[in-house]
Amino acid sequence: MRFGYWAPVFGGWLRNVADEREASWENLSRLVRRSEETGWDLTLVAELNLNDIKGIEAPALDAWSSAAALAAVTSRIELMTAVRPNFHQPALFAKQAANIDRISGGRLALNVVSSWWSKEAESYGLQFDQHDDRYARTTEWLQVLDSLWTRSRTDFEGRYYTLADAIVEPKPASTPSRPRPVIYAGGESEAAKTLIAHHCDAYVMHGDDPEHIAPKIADMRARREAFGLPPMKFGMAGFAIVRDSQAEAERELERITTIPGLAEGKPPSGFANFDQWLAGTELERELKIREYSVSNRGLRPGFIGTPETVRERIEAFEAVGLDLVLLQMSPQEEEMDRFAAQVIQPARTAA
Repeated sequence: MRFGYWAPVFGGWLRNVADEREASWENLSRLVRRSEETGWDLTLVAELNLNDIKGIEAPALDAWSSAAALAAVTSRIELMTAVRPNFHQPALFAKQAANIDRISGGRLALNVVSSWWSKEAESYGLQFDQHDDRYARTTEWLQVLDSLWTRSRTDFEGRYYTLADAIVEPKPASTPSRPRPVIYAGGESEAAKTLIAHHCDAYVMHGDDPEHIAPKIADMRARREAFGLPPMKFGMAGFAIVRDSQAEAERELERITTIPGLAEGKPPSGFANFDQWLAGTELERELKIREYSVSNRGLRPGFIGTPETVRERIEAFEAVGLDLVLLQMSPQEEEMDRFAAQVIQPARTAA
């Protein structure tokens, strides 16, 4: 199993906890450099120009200038940086990303996201495609990128992009095992899964339990084989709380999922529109409250408890074919140090 985490480009990852650290280059760079020392394999640098966690007026660090800076001050960790095709002209992006990959010594990876937030695109004056059109654009965008990174010159004429005699030099770092930056992507629609199986190297899923992750992995493996392509890797998001006892972990879970003002009928404005949370049964309501609190269905995998409990849970995911966990924690630096010492290092010693 490889262990990754979400870089704190928003300052923190909890919607209900206001006093997480601020979004700043100083905090980001310190945490990522520290993570190399403690054994983490990968960091995911999310790309949103508006802060989806703390509110749209809160600071949000730019993903790609942050990735370039991190490439220069780190030496080992993989830098999986999110990219949304409708925000990046592919030829210019290919040039930029190739340069960052060279700076990092071949440690850049892409997390390709077919944009979901229309408000942000409209705020920035950018095209926002409807669902299947987003994946059609992304397919074309990846075809252009692959050509620019593997051919000396590129001519391309498509629905979204047209290039004539385009050249990208120098190209990304290349080895037999990694001919270009690894491309990760996620999505649950037919359009998304077809695109990922055909054009990407790894499939990243929202958090869930092993029983639901296993058939998703089997499905994507079959799709990949149908295209006659090499096996892909599989990752999953999660939120982790490691404590000396299960009771301590559950108390921390209660703290981070308590929504200020909810009991008084005055929830935060962001929660008021969260999937029409008042509808449905009490069980559904509780699930929605927790999934509002922690993004990407991060509580579903069950990485909450003692080090032994969490290690066993991770082993259950590894048994069904998962290769990578992408974790959120809070307060991030302290929790990542604890997780590395009590989960990652013992797991590797045992292996």
